[in-house]
Amino acid sequence: MTFMELLLSAKLGSTSAFEELFARYKNLLRKYSVVNGIFDEDLYQEQCVLFAHCIEIFYVNR
Repeated sequence: MTFMELLLSAKLGSTSAFEELFARYKNLLRKYSVVNGIFDEDLYQEQCVLFAHCIEIFYVNR
């Protein structure tokens, strides 16, 4: 599936599409959860919640 197909499916409630999107961006979220060389689990969780929220509110103009 393309990114756009995954995004639209995830917005419509497809768990598998959301999991695929999350798998694609998990490493990036982990990378930006390191503060002063230490992984911050709370920051990672907050970013995961924000990632899910962004998928829900992202406007797609076809």
